Amino acid sequence: MTYKSFFLLLLIRVVLLLGTVTLIAYGISLNDNYFLFSGILLTLIVLVNLYRFVTKRFVEMDDFFESVKYRDFSRWFTEEHGPKDIRNLHKGFNLVNRTFKAINKERQAQFLYLQKILEMVDVGIIAYNIENGDVLWVNDSLLKIIDLPSFKNIRFVKKRRGKMYDDLFETFYPHYQSINLEMRGEILKVLISDTIFQVEENSFKLIVIQNIENTLNKNESEAWKKLLSVMTHEIMNSIAPISSLSETLHEQIDTAITNPNKQKLNLEDLNTGIVSIKKRSEGLMKFAKTYRTLNKVSQVNKSRILVNELFKSINDLMQPTLNQKNIQLEFKNNNPKLELNIDTHLIEQVLINLIINAKDACDGQKDSKISLSTEKNRDNIVIKVTDNGKGIANEILETIFVPFFSTKKSGSGIGLSLSKQIMMLHNGRIQVQSEPEKGTIISLIF
Repeated sequence: MTYKSFFLLLLIRVVLLLGTVTLIAYGISLNDNYFLFSGILLTLIVLVNLYRFVTKRFVEMDDFFESVKYRDFSRWFTEEHGPKDIRNLHKGFNLVNRTFKAINKERQAQFLYLQKILEMVDVGIIAYNIENGDVLWVNDSLLKIIDLPSFKNIRFVKKRRGKMYDDLFETFYPHYQSINLEMRGEILKVLISDTIFQVEENSFKLIVIQNIENTLNKNESEAWKKLLSVMTHEIMNSIAPISSLSETLHEQIDTAITNPNKQKLNLEDLNTGIVSIKKRSEGLMKFAKTYRTLNKVSQVNKSRILVNELFKSINDLMQPTLNQKNIQLEFKNNNPKLELNIDTHLIEQVLINLIINAKDACDGQKDSKISLSTEKNRDNIVIKVTDNGKGIANEILETIFVPFFSTKKSGSGIGLSLSKQIMMLHNGRIQVQSEPEKGTIISLIF
């Protein structure tokens, strides 16, 4: 090691110095001038050599620390010439220099990355010295938001837009706050927050500004589009079975009129169909009114209804549509006296949504079947909608209740989220079990 080589050479020189001193002592004791002057001469030579040996290494270290002091890591110390211990010392110096250069390079790269990121984000950022107002850093987004050219001191803003200066730099916003900035007779709504940080003896203020004017307008526009899409989807879901049932009744009446002898009109079936159309139309009107104020609804208009009555209403409404698709619809209820305390129109809307989803899942499947069944537990009544369709992929099973999420090209993604909301209004919940290519079970738990 370097220090062992240094100590060995130092020890040799100390031993030689002791030898020359001994020679001087020997000359004095014998009163021999030859030994005396030879000892003095050799002692001087050894002392000079020892001084140079020690100081040379301290000079090397002093040069290295000088370069560190001034952060000059570009200097290269020779590793091929000179004593071995100095060459080893130079290797150590060069290793330290290379390490510092690598660290500086990495820090510069990180700073460049951070700078590029901050320049690309659509959020205005400025940091400045609180004492003198000198700008430490500002990105283009902030200059774009406040519509000013690049400046080096915040006094530039004060001279041109005093009100904006007061709002931005003289007011403290510890939490995000929405404010209006006056710019050339226009009002710009922004979200602003700031913080103060210390670097050595200097205090800096960091301000973050986000233009929310365009975001609010865009969100409002998107909300209207989605609302129209949702209402269209839900209305079509209700109109489709009404249309199908109306068409079936029309065909029966038309056949009875054309061939009264061959086809007799069944007034009971006709009355049942018309009643189903009337009830679903009323339900659709109720749904439209309820959806319009769904976020304000704290209570629903509950009434007690037999589960069999609910199932009969759904059967009368959905059976014609499912017959056209060759899908079997069945109902299972082992307790004819089982009742539910629900808003019938809204729960019918939920069941229609679930049956239509099941119908789409069974499209193209052999022996397609949809069944509605009930279970009564100690505290709950459960209606299960079961199909043997395509099922739901595991990776999207947890997102099917997210508003506007849909796997259908023409779907709005609101059916299941709205069904969940309606169940929550009933203090109930909705659960899904599904296996791809085997089918799906959706449980309404009251």
